Amino acid sequence: MQIHEYERGLQGRVAIITGAAVGNGRAFCERLAEEGAIIVIADIADASETARAVEATGAKVLSLKVDATNPDDVQRMAQTVLKEFGRIDILVHNVGKYEEEPFELLSFDQWRQMLDLNLNSLFLTTKAVLPSMKEKGFGRIIALSSDTVWLGTPYLTHYVTAKMGVIGFVRSLASEIGKYGITANAITVGLTAIQRPEQGGRVSSSILEHILPTQSVQRGDEPHDIANVVTFLALPASGIINGQTVNVDGGVARH
Repeated sequence: MQIHEYERGLQGRVAIITGAAVGNGRAFCERLAEEGAIIVIADIADASETARAVEATGAKVLSLKVDATNPDDVQRMAQTVLKEFGRIDILVHNVGKYEEEPFELLSFDQWRQMLDLNLNSLFLTTKAVLPSMKEKGFGRIIALSSDTVWLGTPYLTHYVTAKMGVIGFVRSLASEIGKYGITANAITVGLTAIQRPEQGGRVSSSILEHILPTQSVQRGDEPHDIANVVTFLALPASGIINGQTVNVDGGVARH
């Protein structure tokens, strides 16, 4: 029986995960590591706990302090990874910011910061990793968005605008890079998946009580739910899927 490349998972592939110090990002690192990927944690915060969790799987891990909105920081990240491992195969862009604010109270500074953290950072990181992916003839760009883009959630005009931009980004980019064996896809996640350190890493029970009745799956999203989808999109087996957006929110939005 012929053995296809995708049966070997992600052994030897190098994956950069931004915003991986806590919550969903940590779950992405662990799950990709289980598939054999070499993990690069890129976060402005201390990621030592995530690094230890990855090491516990037996995978190689490199933790870098990176401000994903800073062009120089992002370029240094890419150069360091290439010097250390010689390739960059997967980018999981998880860094971002969530903030509620009525539009009439929204300042231009808040607007710009939201776009900078959620969208401009995706431009910078993708720009930095793409040359290596093209050289190797393989790449997976996976960007985290939000189901609020389908729901039109109030008080999130700046956030929803940025997250819809993520979807437009992967749709257009996919048309340019598919011929090089590279895919770009987005995942929209629900509010229940947002990790809030001030609430013990979970969304408050009052928010869950509001959202859960609208879901077809009657439980809150967990980081591992999203991590499984991230991992599938990272595999060689998903190479025919490009420019798409997968909604992972328990069935709140029917997209």
